[in-house]
Amino acid sequence: MPSNAGTTRLVIVESPAKAKTISGYLGPGYVVEASFGHVRDLPRNAADVPAKYKGEAWARLGVDVDNGFHALYVVSADRKQQISKLVKLAKEVDEIFLATDEDREGEAIAWHLVETLKPKVPVKRMVFHEITKPAIQAAVANPREIDRDLVDAQEARRILDRLYGYEVSPVLWKKVMPKLSAGRVQSVATRIVVERERQRMAFRTAEYWDILATLAVANAGEGPRTFNATLVALNGDRIATGKDFEPTTGRVRAGAGVVHLDEGGARGLAARLDGRPFTVTRVEEKPYRRRPYAPFITSTLQQEAARKLRLSSQQTMRTAQRLYENGYITYMRTDSVNLSETAIAAARRQIVELYGERSVPPEPRRYTGKVKNAQEAHEAIRPAGDNFRTPGEVAKELSAEEFKLYELIWRRTIASQMTDAVGSSVSVRIRAVSSAQEEADFGATGKTITDPGFLRAYVESSDDENAEAEDAERRLPTLVKDQPLTADELAAQGHHTQPPSRYTEASLVKALEELGIGRPSTYASIMQTIQDRGYVAKRGQAMIPSFLAFAVIGLLERHYPRLIDYDFTASMENELDEIAGGEHAAVDFLTSFYFGSANGTGDQAIAHAGGLKKLVTENITDIDARSVNSIPLFTDDEGREVVVRVGRFGPYLQRAVPGEQPAPKAEGEEGGAPGDRAPIPEGLAPDELTPEKVHELFLGGGGERKLGDDPATGEPILLKSGRFGPYVASGERKSSLLRSQTPDSLTLDEALKLLSLPRLLGVAPDGVEVFANNGRYGPYVKRGDEFRSLDSEDKMFTVTLDEALALLAAPKARQRRAAAPPLREMGVDPLTEKPLVIKDGRFGPYVTDGEFNASLRRGQTPEELTIEQASEMLAEKRAKGPAPKKKAAAKKAPAKKATAAKKTAAAKSTAAKKTTTAKATAAKKAAPKKAAPKKAASTAE
Repeated sequence: MPSNAGTTRLVIVESPAKAKTISGYLGPGYVVEASFGHVRDLPRNAADVPAKYKGEAWARLGVDVDNGFHALYVVSADRKQQISKLVKLAKEVDEIFLATDEDREGEAIAWHLVETLKPKVPVKRMVFHEITKPAIQAAVANPREIDRDLVDAQEARRILDRLYGYEVSPVLWKKVMPKLSAGRVQSVATRIVVERERQRMAFRTAEYWDILATLAVANAGEGPRTFNATLVALNGDRIATGKDFEPTTGRVRAGAGVVHLDEGGARGLAARLDGRPFTVTRVEEKPYRRRPYAPFITSTLQQEAARKLRLSSQQTMRTAQRLYENGYITYMRTDSVNLSETAIAAARRQIVELYGERSVPPEPRRYTGKVKNAQEAHEAIRPAGDNFRTPGEVAKELSAEEFKLYELIWRRTIASQMTDAVGSSVSVRIRAVSSAQEEADFGATGKTITDPGFLRAYVESSDDENAEAEDAERRLPTLVKDQPLTADELAAQGHHTQPPSRYTEASLVKALEELGIGRPSTYASIMQTIQDRGYVAKRGQAMIPSFLAFAVIGLLERHYPRLIDYDFTASMENELDEIAGGEHAAVDFLTSFYFGSANGTGDQAIAHAGGLKKLVTENITDIDARSVNSIPLFTDDEGREVVVRVGRFGPYLQRAVPGEQPAPKAEGEEGGAPGDRAPIPEGLAPDELTPEKVHELFLGGGGERKLGDDPATGEPILLKSGRFGPYVASGERKSSLLRSQTPDSLTLDEALKLLSLPRLLGVAPDGVEVFANNGRYGPYVKRGDEFRSLDSEDKMFTVTLDEALALLAAPKARQRRAAAPPLREMGVDPLTEKPLVIKDGRFGPYVTDGEFNASLRRGQTPEELTIEQASEMLAEKRAKGPAPKKKAAAKKAPAKKATAAKKTAAAKSTAAKKTTTAKATAAKKAAPKKAAPKKAASTAE
């Protein structure tokens, strides 16, 4: 677009990528430069405060709370060079166009640029929601003024977050741990994750059974001959399912009025129904119709990208930012599901081209947003331009990640303007009378899609990995009332109730959105912040709170409940929206929140409490640090209360009889007698601290038990517990317990035998040493690279050199045994899409995807393990990487015959010690190093 003759214009955007794209759409006379995001902010620390303000009482906040909440802004150190460049350019042009993003953050950046550059030429605000040539030219032709209401709303949010963080965080430093942080939204997000983990910790599983019948029709015609039906009622009473059990007791809910079948009852009923006639008692057919999903907004894009592409919120937004800045999609921070008329027309044209006219409804579809407190009226996220480019047309221009995200956005947009998916659903009831005259009712449902409509373009995923896809069909034979059926098979099947699933980033964003907390521009940063602060860690996709998070949230809930109340936090978002709309003044809102002025517009519960300032200063003496840092677990069989303490050096277990104070420890250590404490292995999730696991961690006291001293070395032999079970250790030697051994009954002699592995049997005629050892697939003997299995664990300690050599001389084929069938086939891993199975290994059941294995933890059974838990366990193994391969031991020259038996025995003992020491050292090096604590942020927001 040509400039007026002789007129030079400076266009300022946020990023160099955006500047490069936009400069290509503007003619001569335009200089496009980037600000690199925010150019100034509140001081991050004392060093950022200008000298003339250092003596002010409010300088630590960066906000003069006594003078209208005036904010002290400083130019960021890494922006000073760019600001100097922009100041120089501003003096050389005739006009300035501020082309920052069209939201509160973008509006605030534009205002800060004016305040920092202090230009002497006219300044105009140009806005657009996509970076295409027509959109940029229209924005230049139709500029506006900076919207001060939007600026005020952003500034109020920034000050609010600073006051919250800087006033509440010091309470955490004093009562929990130094350098922690609290935040208006991050603390609420952490609370949501902690509450879910509490539900999992309180959960008690329940077992229930039903019967799966494989029923057959005599003349199936074109449909299937057989179908499955599940027992739903017995003698008119409904069969209990998972929803009928109390999650905290595992008992049937009071008044449920259901039949709770156990294994014996289900198998007995199946036997009594065997050979009995089955009859269709009811057939109900209804039309099936499914409307398309609305186009993407920020939160739904993050959710679907997590489900389908396994991207984190940060990865999704970074990729979307690149697509936006390079002109492929519209602005990606939005909570509007609206599409422009131009976009609707483009979508409908493309649907006709790709799927035919029948796939376009007579009237365009328009959507209404359901987001609580939705703000700016942007468009939904869609492909940019008046004519959408198909994924095939842009494939060569994009990276793999960009292409996948673009295709996702394109498909969702196209699908939103297509016809409904239609078909029919069928519900069938079948009855059989047992040999004991029991009336057993079975149910089956079917779904047939006659016209997939929008499902041809897009099928939404679910947070429930076991949920049926929208486009899945379940075909039943054509059935009519009173039709006779025969049962090909009647299988009793057991189920266990499952705890509520942990949040993923996607489902947590969804929860925040439904509560009206946070905004499109903040979701990704919230997800990252709670992880960076050490409050939440990811295992696979699941978000697991730390015990530190439990302590922080416990303190806030007990002493500042309003500050992490969901409704209160959402109401603050609403207040900020009203400021953005010019309905309220920011200073009144901030005054009410901070000082408690009942005349302000802030939350009245905070106002009546005297405001935030009074709340965090007057109540701090009421906070008992020991209580805050104690997370109760349960009372053990001896009446001792077991709690997790959050100490300076990490969380640990402690147990004591109620009313008794643990004896103090030495200077500089946490309180508690040695036998009353046990360490918590790194990476153990709170809900994994079951009574069985806690008992194992305590063992005999202090997290380890001394069994005695090694008579050969004099080193103590300790029984310890790691995350994956108990083991014995002496010096650098370690050995896991055998399957037949338990920590409580392990003796010193048994420990010595374990630590003797690998056991040197002697030297083969060719000079190679022969060992007996225990491995991944059970006990074995080894010579060089040759292995042969032993048929029992005891043989490791009794097999002789001659027996081992005979075994090694046998062909391998004689050693092979048919692989045992898996204990359970679980389905497909949602992360890797590999099939998961549970197998029985030497150390007990383990889950595997064929590449990585993870042992089931104490308390887990193959029947109860969920696909989610299995995926998490394997993800953790995958994150650690494959174990490093051990270097092959150098072959030794044939040993000379010893003249004395004592000399031979000594040589064997020395060689065994060297081997075990080398093995332990290699394992120690291979073990993942403990992450160094992250340096605390200088701000507490």
